[in-house]
Amino acid sequence: MRILFLAVLRPHTGNAVTAARIRDHLEAVGHTCILKDTLGFESSSAVTSLIVTEKCEAALALHLYKGGRFLQGQRIPFGIIFGGTDINEDINHEEKSQVMGTILEEARFAVAFTESMKEMALTKWSHAKGKIYVQNQGVSTIPNVIFNWNTFLQSTEINQGADNLHIFLLICGLRRVKDPLYLVDAFSEWHREEPNVYMVILGPEVDPVFTNEVKARVKRAAGVQLMGEMPSEDLHAVVKNCFAVVNSSISEGMSAAVLEAMDLEVPVLARNIPGNAAIVKHEETGLLFSNPQEFVQLAKRLVNDPALEKKIVTQGKEYVKLCHSWKSERDTYQNLMRKLQ
Repeated sequence: MRILFLAVLRPHTGNAVTAARIRDHLEAVGHTCILKDTLGFESSSAVTSLIVTEKCEAALALHLYKGGRFLQGQRIPFGIIFGGTDINEDINHEEKSQVMGTILEEARFAVAFTESMKEMALTKWSHAKGKIYVQNQGVSTIPNVIFNWNTFLQSTEINQGADNLHIFLLICGLRRVKDPLYLVDAFSEWHREEPNVYMVILGPEVDPVFTNEVKARVKRAAGVQLMGEMPSEDLHAVVKNCFAVVNSSISEGMSAAVLEAMDLEVPVLARNIPGNAAIVKHEETGLLFSNPQEFVQLAKRLVNDPALEKKIVTQGKEYVKLCHSWKSERDTYQNLMRKLQ
């Protein structure tokens, strides 16, 4: 089949990585997958023209509202993959919620990353019972790359001479839902007590206005550095060299950065929200915090307790291996495509 696949494709973001992986799953069995950025469309009519021009026989959208609304009313069968914002945020917006309910009526199937996401969707749209499937995000094999850690440190203002250096990495696009400023003040206070700890916020500038706010705050915060996006191969290398990966989002679907850190055997500290709690089991596969002060307490504990660090990285790696199989994800999407034939 020729399949149109709509997703938000900002470079080096979780959505873009997920969409590329799913496209590969579909093309592996002979489908032609035409992956397009929803940000490039202003109306459904533009998508209709694309469907005709590309002779698409079916469609898929990542994110029920941002992608699915362009497929509503189209004359080809389609499926939906829930994002995080649609279920955690847009569902509470009455107009968007009504649109999403209609899209689900038309969709042949929908995919949720977790059981809790499925339950939230069914609470709002009970008519979708029987067409929502749960499939955890898979984690692809992460390649080893040649990477100069010292060069990376030189590009920051981190004191490389500090004894026992500990770098906490917060990977996110600069937008409010990711809440990159949540921990800044508390972490900066900790850094003043212990100058060997640093937090690096790393990711693309998604929201220009909010980005300026982040830059201004970080500039005044000791021990916190801000860096732009980088290719995924280099990012994986940075993750492997840092002490821990942090997630401070207000809401998440399923964080690719958290899963990849687990796979790379790097400790994870994540804000205690449903999307994170679905994949991080406190003190077993990572650490969950509910406020900035608790984050600092847990981070200090992790720094000073090598046994805890070893335990959570070992169990985190095993969890990803068991529950986020790339092969299982591939099988699921390849099978679901039969519902579009």
